[in-house]
Order: sequence, then C-alpha cells, then structure tokens
Amino acid sequence: MKPALISLALLALALSACKPQPQSGSTPATSEQQAAAAASDEATTPAADATPAVREKTAEMPTLKVQTIDGGIYDLAAHRGKWVVVNFWATWCAPCIKEMPELSAMDALREHIEVVGLAYEDIEPADMQEFLKQRPVVYPIAIVDVYNPPADFATPRGLPLTYLIGPDGKLVKQFMGPVTARDVEMEIEKAGGPKLQA
Repeated sequence: MKPALISLALLALALSACKPQPQSGSTPATSEQQAAAAASDEATTPAADATPAVREKTAEMPTLKVQTIDGGIYDLAAHRGKWVVVNFWATWCAPCIKEMPELSAMDALREHIEVVGLAYEDIEPADMQEFLKQRPVVYPIAIVDVYNPPADFATPRGLPLTYLIGPDGKLVKQFMGPVTARDVEMEIEKAGGPKLQA
C-alpha cells in the first residue's frame, strides 16, 4: 500500500475515533418508549420530540448555564472580561483525555483565560467524579445531556470540540479536534488580546 493511502486511512480512523457513542448496554428505543419519553418531558419541554433537533450553528453571543459536578452553577455570562474556553469532551475520547492536562495548566497559569469542560456523554455524576480523581483538572466540569445539549452551541458531531469566547461574550473561534494552549493563545492574540506567552 502506498504511503499516501496509509496516511489517509490513519486520518479517517483518527477522525472517526471520537464520534459520540450510544449509551453502553442500551438498545434502540421502541416507538412506545419514545412516545412515553416524549409524554414525560411534555411538562418541561414544549413540543417534546423523541429526536432532538441538530443545531448546525453556534450563536454569535452564546449563553450557557449548567450545573457542575461539584454542585455549583456555571454561568458563562458571569465570566465576561475573561477569555473562556468551552470544551466539549467525553471520558471515552482519547484525544479529549490527552488535551485535559494542558487545558488545566492553561486555566491555572493564565489569569485572562478560563476553561469549562462540558462532558458530552451519558454518565452518572458519581462515575464522572471517580474518573476525575484519576485525571484531575482545575476547571469546572458539567455533564450535558446528549439529547438536549446547550441550545446556543452547535450539536457536536465529533469530540473534542472547543470554542473560544471573547471577553465581550462573543464567539471568537471554533476548534474541531484536539486543541493546545498555544492554539488558544494564538487566537486570543489575533483577536487583539494579550500576546502569546512563551
């Protein structure tokens, strides 16, 4: 096999590695189960539908208010004045896990940058807390519902998926795939923020 074909095959494998996975041990819902789920959600979700709408685009000035696994509330609007990195990830995603220590270090070392991790998977909070004991981070983590992800962000089609939000609350950049602190800081510098630090 030619080197170019091998490279393409490896690239395709890497890109497909972190597609959102179905719930472990789950089977496709029957129409009766979908109807029951829709009926139970009717009180909280207008026109509940068994199939969530796929959002193609992230809002220019996204809002985000989620409960973190430590019991707190993370409200993106409360972090105006900072550059905020919103990172969609999952415990089963190897590239996501690989980037976590660098995102955590960036959050700890850069006063003008904050990170929030949104676990895009079906996982119990206790299991997430157990996972984070093995791979601790300094930034807040929230578990988001894969069937009802944050409304102002595009539905992730692969992970990791990271957004840079400016101090004014506006979307600056979307990163598909793994991201480094250097990537983030270069975008901040391009957008008029502090210069990239060594």
